[in-house]
Amino acid sequence: QVQLVESGGGLVQAGGSLRLSCAASGRTSNSYAMGWFRQAPGKEREFVSAISGSALSTSYADSVKGRFTISRDNVKNTMYLQLNSLQPEDTALYYCAARKVSYYSRMTVDYEYWGQGTQVPVSS
Repeated sequence: QVQLVESGGGLVQAGGSLRLSCAASGRTSNSYAMGWFRQAPGKEREFVSAISGSALSTSYADSVKGRFTISRDNVKNTMYLQLNSLQPEDTALYYCAARKVSYYSRMTVDYEYWGQGTQVPVSS
């Protein structure tokens, strides 16, 4: 089993920045691809960004491209998401996820492990 714990969320004003972290523990592997997803109130969970096990490949949703940056530190077993130029529409519960293969996916169903989420409310 793999445990994922997100941190770094919190209230921020529009235009502000946050850095989310996702710490992995348990039967982790540096080859696991990981991703960030978010779910706004009343909406379905949606893809935000993903990174391959090697960190050589990344993907972003169009809505966050150019504002968010995903990265990972395989020594620390931690993934990050830098959120810049936040807007009220970015308000959501942000989840990290991991899958037991090295290549990422943009689909929620492809991820076996999930964290509990961290809230990111953005005020206007």
